[in-house]
Amino acid sequence: MSSRYDTYRKFKSTCMSVLAVFCALLVVLPLILVFIYLLQMGISSLNWDFLTKLPQPVDPDHPGGGGMANAIVGTLELMGLALVMGVPIGLLGGIYLAEYGSEKAAVWIRFGADVLNGVPSIVWGLVGFTLVVAPMQNYSAFAGGVALAFMMIPMVLRTTEEVLVLVPGSYREAGLALGIPRWKITLHIVLRTAIKGIVTGVLLALGRVAGETAPLLFTALGSSLWNTSLKEPIAALPIQIYYYAISPFEDQNRQAWAGALVLILIVFILSLSVRMLSLRRKRS
Repeated sequence: MSSRYDTYRKFKSTCMSVLAVFCALLVVLPLILVFIYLLQMGISSLNWDFLTKLPQPVDPDHPGGGGMANAIVGTLELMGLALVMGVPIGLLGGIYLAEYGSEKAAVWIRFGADVLNGVPSIVWGLVGFTLVVAPMQNYSAFAGGVALAFMMIPMVLRTTEEVLVLVPGSYREAGLALGIPRWKITLHIVLRTAIKGIVTGVLLALGRVAGETAPLLFTALGSSLWNTSLKEPIAALPIQIYYYAISPFEDQNRQAWAGALVLILIVFILSLSVRMLSLRRKRS
């Protein structure tokens, strides 16, 4: 009887293991299929001209030519603006919740941040349009950066808080026992201990906003030229992909696929950086 039960138990364990592996493959399979399809559709248009030249008017007699250099640089510029404007606010908010905030206030701030994390991106575009574009009466790179920064703030705030809470309380108690001011303990001990987790959260937030299109349509608008001022419209890969994808010209459709491939590679590099930082954090 015991032998039959052991056999049945092993069979059930094997079935559940196979089912778990199958479900894991189902999760990864769409990503692999999307990446393969992007390679098939976009690799033919991904060349040096695409990476270094500006968009050119479509010539039906001589298809091809031009690129998305300004959109690639514009995407990086917008990500930089969002990083500069959004990370300090999210970081300070997370520090307040983890180290200084009262429990009653912290509950409502966390709730608000969680709600903001679920707000559709097009709403952030409308907020950026209302607060920046309408008063300035102009679409601009600054407005696009503000919209993306709004999206980053609640994500960075919640990630920072969660990482700081994981720092052992004994570190803080040791600093207080030595007579170190609390702000110095937070700055030099707590933050330095949690820095890898904070950077991981920031990179995840950047990856989240890198491919957003709706906020930029309401704020940055897009451009076929190089951006020379934060007060001017700016090109970005999501915007350029959108315009080229709905274009009636086949050449622009192909470039849209190439732009999507470049955008996926940027997000992939950010995600890979997050994984590497996470592994280093676990080892240390």
